[in-house]
Amino acid sequence: MKNLFTQTGLRWWWLTVIFLVADQVTKQLIVSNMDLYQSIDILPFFNLTYVHNLGAAFSFLADQGGWQRWFFTVIAAIASIVFIVWLAKTPKQQVLLSVAFALMLSGAVGNLIDRLLFGYVIDFLDFYGFGYHFPAFNIADSMIFIGAALMIFDSFKNDESSKQTQDINS
Repeated sequence: MKNLFTQTGLRWWWLTVIFLVADQVTKQLIVSNMDLYQSIDILPFFNLTYVHNLGAAFSFLADQGGWQRWFFTVIAAIASIVFIVWLAKTPKQQVLLSVAFALMLSGAVGNLIDRLLFGYVIDFLDFYGFGYHFPAFNIADSMIFIGAALMIFDSFKNDESSKQTQDINS
């Protein structure tokens, strides 16, 4: 068991914990200090705006009859399990991929907790500019996005190193 946490991507579990705690603490700070739909101007392109997201990314399926709560709860639970398995199977040398999985795990679990407890996800980061207003999101969503971006970057990085190795061996 010790080897699992020292020789695999699970050595980055602490990142999951840090961002999961940050996500849950910030959401509770928003809930306890703001009214629903209240918005506080922070910068010319950024507000804190407290909203409930009944759907998925960009409020996808938010206007449905309630079944989406359980649908997205199951998806988040399955995704969390998959990220844990991937972390456990990723060699410790694959740092970028391990960090990506750890971040995506924190986001999936953060939003899963919201759906289980409240039936919706608490969003509050509200960016806008150039005549466009982006949907509000939270730290969990940010970690999913950053983790996915790191995973994509890692796949290109690995493709390049594979090509270089093949060229050298040819």
